[in-house]
Amino acid sequence: MSNSIRVGIIGAGNIAQSVHIPGYRAQEGVEVVSICDILPGRAAEVASRHGIPRSYDSYEEMLAAEDLDAVSVCTPNFAHAAATVAALRAGVNVLCEKPMAMCVAEGKEMVAAARESGRLLQIGLNWRFTTEAQTLKRFIEAGELGDIYYGEATCLRRRGVPSWGVFTRKDLQGGGALIDIGVHTLDHTMWLMGCPRPVAVMGATYTAFGKREGIFNPWGPWDPTRFDVDDMGVALIRFDNGATLMLKAAWAAHIEKTTTETRILGTEGGACMSPLHIYKDMHQTMVDITPVQLTEVKSHTKEIEHFIGCIRGEHTCIVDAEQVLYVQAVLDAIYASSQTGREVCIDL
Repeated sequence: MSNSIRVGIIGAGNIAQSVHIPGYRAQEGVEVVSICDILPGRAAEVASRHGIPRSYDSYEEMLAAEDLDAVSVCTPNFAHAAATVAALRAGVNVLCEKPMAMCVAEGKEMVAAARESGRLLQIGLNWRFTTEAQTLKRFIEAGELGDIYYGEATCLRRRGVPSWGVFTRKDLQGGGALIDIGVHTLDHTMWLMGCPRPVAVMGATYTAFGKREGIFNPWGPWDPTRFDVDDMGVALIRFDNGATLMLKAAWAAHIEKTTTETRILGTEGGACMSPLHIYKDMHQTMVDITPVQLTEVKSHTKEIEHFIGCIRGEHTCIVDAEQVLYVQAVLDAIYASSQTGREVCIDL
């Protein structure tokens, strides 16, 4: 591999255009040389608009024709596994958008392909790269919070149902709010807790808004007849180390305002974000610690910077794909628990 890293984009939709293409172009010594999409003409149109040299109508064609070092998989969820496995087997490093896959079985196939090919598989979980998350992780790893025994992961929108693309189709996405925004807050919190292995889940999902007409949505109307996913999900997750986590995620809810919060409790301290506050006992006194002058970053750009650095051998990837399998297993278990009304045990 030369010093210049040649990147292809699989899937030419919004996330590719708004995040991945500009993210790679912000990196020194990186070229976006090709893009593909299964919709006729879409890749060519996006390539023309963004100055990408070549376009293709399938990832198979692009992988065969191009000498690539890396790809971003920016397709709807149903195509994540197949595109990722094909790229890895072609000797190409992969940054795959979240969620990892449609199910754990697909995720395991992706991890196996990465292991067999010796190439990098990073999942697009950009919340790990925010300045607050990185700061809190340093406090935790330094032992400031002690043993972590409880977490809360919350991402509740008062109203924010994605009305474009295929977000509301279970056959193409696998789920709704849980795998769209729930996956971020779940992964983020599990990572801060040290990525313990999940062993059991009790969960429930709801479609309280999706099948109704006339619901206000700032992102425009959706088609209730084609809405067959959850718009809210909740769960209690138990881990092998005895810790527990409460998860809440919704595209729509009758609440005062959109709320995103992570809360961590340990034997020596606790923390919540955002904004980041740390709570401890020091010298027989309860104290609150509020970090100041934290530099704001674009987490998607930092994620891509990290991916490129890992390819160059500058970092060890902090988004371990095998750990992300734990997140996928929890999501699968929440849906199964919601269907049965029972706790679901996880055996990975």
